[in-house]
Amino acid sequence: MSARHLPVRPDLGTLEREAEQLLQAARAGDADALAELTTARSGALDPARATIDDARLALAQSYQAPSWERLVLACDLVDAIWRDDLAAVRTLVTAHPEIIGENALVRPSNWGPPLTYAANLGRDRIIRLLYDLGARDLRSALDRAALQSRIETARLLYDLMGRPPIPEGALGGPAYTLSEHGTALLFELGARVTDDAGRSRAPVDVVLETDSRKPAAKHAILQMYVARGVDLPDTAPMALHRGRIDLLERHLERDPDLLWRQFTHEEIYPPALGCHDEVLATHGTPLAGATLLHMCMDYGELEIARWLLDRGMDVDAPAALDADGFGGHTALFATVVSQMNFWMNYGAGGPKEAPFTQLLLERGADPNARASLRKQLHPGYGDDTLREYRDVTPLSWGARFHNKLFVSEPAMRLIEERGGAEMRK
Repeated sequence: MSARHLPVRPDLGTLEREAEQLLQAARAGDADALAELTTARSGALDPARATIDDARLALAQSYQAPSWERLVLACDLVDAIWRDDLAAVRTLVTAHPEIIGENALVRPSNWGPPLTYAANLGRDRIIRLLYDLGARDLRSALDRAALQSRIETARLLYDLMGRPPIPEGALGGPAYTLSEHGTALLFELGARVTDDAGRSRAPVDVVLETDSRKPAAKHAILQMYVARGVDLPDTAPMALHRGRIDLLERHLERDPDLLWRQFTHEEIYPPALGCHDEVLATHGTPLAGATLLHMCMDYGELEIARWLLDRGMDVDAPAALDADGFGGHTALFATVVSQMNFWMNYGAGGPKEAPFTQLLLERGADPNARASLRKQLHPGYGDDTLREYRDVTPLSWGARFHNKLFVSEPAMRLIEERGGAEMRK
């Protein structure tokens, strides 16, 4: 049985078409499709006798639903919550009271049961209805509301919970999404960054390693932690994480070679703060051995990038080479493949621009710099194979990179316009 996953807002029409396509494939003798139908029916099946009901059952089970009817119910309920249709939610839950404690998307999901699902969207009327009907997943709902910056919804849930102490770990959700407002709310409700023994409970590692990219919110969250007693290391990479040019000025005064420094992974992601390895610390072009300018590209720090270049930083300063000869790439590579690009490509309707590429090229970056790179993405992106890209230019780095969501087509166009070429294999 193949494994499928419902999107956050599944569409019943799309599922109907999937079932029809599965049936057609089975009738045509496709071995995988026929195996799905046979497994669902727990017995041999003549392809010529396969029906749409067979296909629907197989499809539902591949989405971890016990039946097609349960899959349809999930679609109807989720759709009603999105539309804030109170009457429809009441009708569905009254007719099927068991779903109040089941995942809204059937499969295990962070979006949770119906009440928690509604909290993600700020559907306060539906939350009150489900609570009156017996839903009690308030803890997970509060976490999701804070994570999604649904501040008034979070206040409602906190009141429904009886205003208990905020538990340890609650700050992790808004840290992951870089929700400045969610973090501020939890502090308002009593969240703490240290335990009774004075040990830090602030999820600084999550803020630094998250795949989210919201520079201003990241700066604000780290400042909230510091204001409440978190001791962050006095290093140049941490000053950059905090967006603090004033601190970088002080580091430059103390260390005139700062603009040429190549920082280890551990300096950028301090293990003492709970940070992890190069795979779990999400970023695009490798940052191990990188300069501050490379960091700016992946973290969206345009003002700091300009400051570095204005202070005399070499626009083509390379990252360090590792023992196997990988590295040596300039910051221009990091504009072509970056976590910032992921959100540009993944987002709906946002502008597709390359301001960092433009800045570097205007300051004289070599469009045909060469380097060899090795990259393993976080397993959450579906493929964590370690891949090697030898002797590439910025253009061939982007052209060959295996996950195109990380690649900036606008950046590649600008580089090509400035004479950049793709090295052929």
